[in-house]
Amino acid sequence: MTFARPYGRRQGTLVIAAHGTRSAAGERTLARLADAVRHLREGSRVELAYLEISQPLLADVLPDLPGPVTVVPLLLAGGYHVHIDLPNVVAATRPDATVTAPLGPHPLLTRALVRRLTRAGLRATDAVVLAAAGSSDPAALSDVRSAARLLAVRLSRPVTAAFAAGGSPAVNEGLDRMRRGPAPRVVLASYLIAPGFFHDKLVSAGADVVTEPIGADPDLAALVWARHDQAAGSSLSSFTISSALASREGPASAPTNIS
Repeated sequence: MTFARPYGRRQGTLVIAAHGTRSAAGERTLARLADAVRHLREGSRVELAYLEISQPLLADVLPDLPGPVTVVPLLLAGGYHVHIDLPNVVAATRPDATVTAPLGPHPLLTRALVRRLTRAGLRATDAVVLAAAGSSDPAALSDVRSAARLLAVRLSRPVTAAFAAGGSPAVNEGLDRMRRGPAPRVVLASYLIAPGFFHDKLVSAGADVVTEPIGADPDLAALVWARHDQAAGSSLSSFTISSALASREGPASAPTNIS
């Protein structure tokens, strides 16, 4: 794998690499996100592919794509898929491709989370738990805790990170911890991109409110391009981020995993 040279909007290929899901709703959400990424730079070639379960598989897509190829992991934190699984697929099928950093943590994700919380009816008195899929990789858990700190600053209140599978505290432990405090309600902010197995676990965890996954949010689409541009050494990265931030509305303190 190498770092790709900067290239124009109509050259090369951006590949969005998702984990894969058995959820039809999850696949539809990811397809909409890919469309949102394409819409930001019309004329660019953008492909959605999966590490496993869903079709098309990344290993089947990469060999025939026009280069340079940049692969953006559609994952919110590091972990096995980012550090082992994805690089192995790329090395075996398209060794000249660039693999970027995972999406999170990032202020654009924070903005998307706030938007979901606002739509879910977050109140000023609510306690918030940022709920992620989890990982056995301590660095991935640290990424989620960093995302929780960003969200806490944005909401001007404490935010606890919790995990549906792998990592401490577990979601039920995080909920119990917040219920011992003064807040009348506990809200789970779903730190997932699409519906599926892990989001179903959050819905059944017993929180007062559970937000929808981040989904095909315009800030998430902008972040995909930002990761691409950073890896390619392009000056477009700052433009992508600043344009996305300028186009979003909402007060500063308004109340990844993928399955």
